Amino acid sequence: MVLSTTFMRLALVMGLVATAAARAESINAGDRKASGARPFEARAVAEFDTPWAIAFLPDGRMLITEKPGRIFLVTQDGKKIQIGNVPAVAARGQNGLLDIAVSPSFATTSQIYLTYTEPSSEGSRLVLTRAVLSLANDSAALTDPVVIWRQTPAGGGGQPGGIIAFDPSGTHLFLTVGDRMQPNSAQDPRQARGKVLRLNLDGATPSDNPRAEDKGVPAQTWTSGHRNPYGLAFASDGKLWLHEMGPRGGDELNLIEPGKNYGWPLVSNGDNYDGTPIPRHATRPDLAPPALYWDPVIAPAGLVFYDGPMFPQWKGSALIGGLRAQALVRVAFRPDGQPDEAERWDMGERIRDVAVAPDGAVWVIEDDSPGRLLRLTPMN
Repeated sequence: MVLSTTFMRLALVMGLVATAAARAESINAGDRKASGARPFEARAVAEFDTPWAIAFLPDGRMLITEKPGRIFLVTQDGKKIQIGNVPAVAARGQNGLLDIAVSPSFATTSQIYLTYTEPSSEGSRLVLTRAVLSLANDSAALTDPVVIWRQTPAGGGGQPGGIIAFDPSGTHLFLTVGDRMQPNSAQDPRQARGKVLRLNLDGATPSDNPRAEDKGVPAQTWTSGHRNPYGLAFASDGKLWLHEMGPRGGDELNLIEPGKNYGWPLVSNGDNYDGTPIPRHATRPDLAPPALYWDPVIAPAGLVFYDGPMFPQWKGSALIGGLRAQALVRVAFRPDGQPDEAERWDMGERIRDVAVAPDGAVWVIEDDSPGRLLRLTPMN
């Protein structure tokens, strides 16, 4: 019995040491400085009213959303066509028309997905809608719109999340849902707030989700404990990464793995806006810590992995827009998968979204009215 007890204590100590070693890899990049020496030229192509998201069609044209409720089809030389039949949105503060994504089956279905906060007598709801992009001559419209997911219960403030990502096989859709400024809801399994959901392309629940045997939100939930996730993307190795805004300090970049709880609001590397402290991630080894965080914050928005020909030195890197930082951030990955901020470039404006064109050029939009659409190409 004594030997058994001693062994158990030793195993516990070794486990805590291993956990501490793993947590030592959580890197704070908050004190990095932006460089004014940029390795790219930024050319303004068009302007928009508070643009929110960019999505490329296979032919190189873009779909761009404006938070007040408009979508445009945009050519690479800046010609804009406003898209008709866009659903009504509740645009206020952080809420409104949010993300847009091109279906993996677009070549045969012409389907797109969009997220927005819709008006409701009970408070706005985050909604995911699928529609057909119908193009004819110089006109465009959404047809056959179908709401495939709707936040229940309604209500909440800002921090809607609303980012869409498709897995590499093109068979599942991932959706971020922010806590809507109701922090405790991120730990309530009955609510979608503060979660990453995994759905089939028609909005149905996949049979191999972590809690697929349950009904409703628990069955749809892939991960929980998120605050305000405005970036979600798959890397070329198939790993899913998410960034989210922390409170006063503690923006996070997380490797998303099924069934994990990422801790909000139980832990954070930042504190509440009123100054009250939040326990740090190290105090809860049962909750997943960020791989990389920023304190002071950058207010991350937009996330894309680069695999194009124009910037070969960036291959495999994540590109992230910085709202508060007014910067474009490049995150590189070590051979063991550990991310770290490699470069930060001063853009002089809040960067809302980042996308990569089929030719490898990087495109960003500014969070402003007017907010510019910029094409980034290597310096001559």
